[in-house]
Amino acid sequence: MKLAGKVVVVTGAGSGMGREIALELLRRGARVAAADINPTTLAETATLAGDRAGDLGQFTLNVADRAAVEALPQAVIDRFGAVDGVINCAGIIQPFVRLKDLEYAAIERVFAVNWLGTLYMTKSFLPALVGRPEAHVCNFSSMGGFLPVPGQSVYGASKAAVKLLTEGLHSEMAGTSVRVTVVFPGAVATNITTNSGVPMPAMDAATMAKAQRSTYPADKAARDVLDGMERNSFRVLVGRDAKMMDALYRLSPRRATAFIASQMKDLLGL
Repeated sequence: MKLAGKVVVVTGAGSGMGREIALELLRRGARVAAADINPTTLAETATLAGDRAGDLGQFTLNVADRAAVEALPQAVIDRFGAVDGVINCAGIIQPFVRLKDLEYAAIERVFAVNWLGTLYMTKSFLPALVGRPEAHVCNFSSMGGFLPVPGQSVYGASKAAVKLLTEGLHSEMAGTSVRVTVVFPGAVATNITTNSGVPMPAMDAATMAKAQRSTYPADKAARDVLDGMERNSFRVLVGRDAKMMDALYRLSPRRATAFIASQMKDLLGL
């Protein structure tokens, strides 16, 4: 789906990849319904939009609140007259601990945002999207959604659920005007740990520098995602690590799993 002239909803638009996607959409000539739980950072995104701020609507939203999500399609249509696409970018990680040490409150919160939030958004907007000449749903899974990461097992499970939901939806929408894309980011430079309320485990300076060097810029990630949408890609892998681990996991799941486990042990002691 070509994005120029379209109305696209972006969750998590107050920071990170969601913000960069919202701004890149504006650059490509789209109008954006920017949604985020944090009204302050959402307003910052609008400020960054500069002279295109009039084409960005701000919607404070908790994606885990089903009633609020179900009210959003009409609010977007009231603001823009239509809706052509949804990019479900909002997500959080879990504390960096093993499953046996992870509290149920954290487990439920991760699934509420990552899984139920994506489900609510997708299901709520589908009736409006299927009536458009062309439309698109783009859901964010994660490299952790196809490859197990110690210390993020519940996060990965929530993103694996998003993966299969989105791939199933792709099949269900065949023959309609709605295209569907699933995104698998690797390590992207965002503030997801802060937004998730999760402290990073202590690292020495050399380990921290190594981790920072391996992250992919969020603005480049945004361009990759939107390029994929415009090509109607089935899946988009973001970053060299995601592409490399996707290939390795297909070749040898056990070897790929052992490699990631060794990396997490070196970085975080997990």
